[in-house]
Amino acid sequence: MDILFICGSVEPGKDGVGDYTRRLCGELIRIGHGVKILSLCDHQATSFLTEFQEIEGTKVAVNRIPITASKQERFTWTQDILNDFKPQWISLQYVPYSFNPKGLPFWLPSFFKKLKGNHKWHIMFHELWIGIDIESSLKQKCIGVVQQLIVKQIIRNTKPHFINTQNKLYQFFLQSHKIEAVILPICGNIPLTAVKNEANKFTQIVLFGSIHPGASFKEFIDDLVSFESKLSKPIKFVFIGKNGTELSRYQEVLESKKIVYEVMGIQPEAVISQVLIDSDFGISTTPYFQTEKSGVFAAYKEHQINTICVSREWTPTKGQYSIPHIIKYEKNNLKLNPTTVQVFNLNLLANQFIKSISIS
Repeated sequence: MDILFICGSVEPGKDGVGDYTRRLCGELIRIGHGVKILSLCDHQATSFLTEFQEIEGTKVAVNRIPITASKQERFTWTQDILNDFKPQWISLQYVPYSFNPKGLPFWLPSFFKKLKGNHKWHIMFHELWIGIDIESSLKQKCIGVVQQLIVKQIIRNTKPHFINTQNKLYQFFLQSHKIEAVILPICGNIPLTAVKNEANKFTQIVLFGSIHPGASFKEFIDDLVSFESKLSKPIKFVFIGKNGTELSRYQEVLESKKIVYEVMGIQPEAVISQVLIDSDFGISTTPYFQTEKSGVFAAYKEHQINTICVSREWTPTKGQYSIPHIIKYEKNNLKLNPTTVQVFNLNLLANQFIKSISIS
C-alpha cells in the first residue's frame, strides 16, 4: 500500500508530530509498504527539499515545503508529488498550529479540496482545538470555536474514510460533533535502544523535554521529601533534553531540599534511551487529561517507566476519565506505587494502522 503522510514540519528532533510520523513510516516500510512524508509548512526548510531521513536503520523519503512558500508554490509542489507518487491514501497528521502560527489554518480545507488524485483520506488528530477546559479564557474559547469550524470544513472537503486520535478525551469531543474517531496510541520519538542498568544507586526520577509553566513542583517536592523514607534508595532527579526557562526554578526547589540532581541538556537518542530506562519514574508537566498526546509520555511508556503528572490545573468541560499508568499528583496525597507498564510495540502500532485503513 502506498501512503503519503502530510504534517507541518519534519526536522528531526524539532517537531514531535514529525518525529512520530517518521518512526511510523520507518516501520511501515519495514513491513512492506510504500510511504512518503510531505511537510507542508516546514519551519527549518529554506527551499523545497527532497531528501531521505533515516530512522532506526530505515530511510524514509521526505519532501519539505518551506513555511515561506507562496500558496501557489505549495499547491503546485503538492500536486506534483501526488501525480508522481500516486498514493492510495493520504494520511493527514493534524495539529492546527502546525499549519498556521495562530492555530487558524483557514487555507487548509480549500487546499485539500483542490488536490486531484485517486487517493482516500485518513486523518490523525494529534490536537483538536483550544478552549475545552474550564480554566481557559474567553479569548481561548473564541479561538477554539473558530478552530472547530476549520476542523469540520476539513472533514467535509476530504471526506475521510478513517479517523484516529490518541486519547479518549479527544475522541469524546470529536464525537460531540458527530465525528467518529478510533484511538491509535502514539509512539515516542526516542527508540528503545538501551539495556537497564540494575546497579543504579538511586531512585531515579527523570524529566525529559519541555517543562510547562504553572506546575505545582514545589508542593510535589515537599511531599516527595516526606515520602522518601519509604523508598529503598535516595532520590535523584535527572533533567534531559530541552527543558526551557522553567528549569532554573526547578533547580532552586531541589537545592533548597538538598536533593541530588543532574542537568544533561540535549543529548543523542541513545543517551536519552539509557537515562529513561534507568529511571524509576518520569515526570510529565503536561496536564493530566492531555498527557496521552505527549511524546514524552509515549517515550516513558516505551521505556516502561511510570509517569507522574505534575502540572497546572486543566479541567475538561466534559468527558473526564481515569488514565491507567499515569500517577496524578495531588497535594498532600502523593502516591508512588509503581505498576507494570504495558509493553509498547511499534510493529503492532503500524499493523493496527494498516488494518484500520484497509477495512474502511
